[in-house]
Amino acid sequence: MSARPNLIAGGVISGAVLTLAALSLVWVPHDVTALNIAERLRPPGGPYLLGTDQLGRDMLAMLMVGARSSIAVALVAVGIGMGAGVPLGLMAAAGRGGWLDEIVMRLNDLIFAFPALVIAILITAILGPSALNAILAIGIFNIPVFARVTRGAALSLWTLDYVRAAELAGKGRARISAEHILPNIANLLIVQATIQFSLGILAEAGLSYVGLGAQPPTPSWGRMLAEAQTMIYTAPRLAVLPGLAIVLTVLGLNLLGDGLRDALDPRLRRAAR
Repeated sequence: MSARPNLIAGGVISGAVLTLAALSLVWVPHDVTALNIAERLRPPGGPYLLGTDQLGRDMLAMLMVGARSSIAVALVAVGIGMGAGVPLGLMAAAGRGGWLDEIVMRLNDLIFAFPALVIAILITAILGPSALNAILAIGIFNIPVFARVTRGAALSLWTLDYVRAAELAGKGRARISAEHILPNIANLLIVQATIQFSLGILAEAGLSYVGLGAQPPTPSWGRMLAEAQTMIYTAPRLAVLPGLAIVLTVLGLNLLGDGLRDALDPRLRRAAR
């Protein structure tokens, strides 16, 4: 039962953000690319529910489109990490102690030796600032995360009786990994994906803050924070609103991941009975 509050709260918060992001694909209150200096710094109310920024753009529309940008970057980056990291982790666990296992782990150690944001800034600085390069930078760091998690979880299963029985039945290691190992660690990978999703949103905001993420006129929560620095005393809501959006989104995803971990872990389910 303890997993239910986190799962519900995380699902509600994450669902609300995802709904706003999806809604921005078909409708926004005002055009985010249109500048209206006559309406600059308008307080919340009237046609502008959350007011306008220093260029007269609707803050609600900016937050909605910014959510879409952040979620798209983080989602694709997590997909890259899972798509490459999970197979690498399974292969490393299947060949435990061999040359492939050693190569995968040493590459992981090499990438983990540098902070994630530093690697992302390095890649985007070399390739140029854009949402696509931000996806690539965040996705590259996600690969060793999923590889290490997958390898660690898979190694504990290779010693179990049903896996030994599959080996005795003549199944190859690749087939065993696909049929027996992967389905039994899927719950762990789902939880890790939610964690990396929240970290991806933070990384995207950080890259956009320093000008290496999505480029104008596409709104981004990180760039909204950067642009609000000079207005922090005259219009603090310009910084508070995107900062609150980032905090709530990350909090919701973390709560969702925590709830999913408890709900999908059979040991915790048995203990709760």
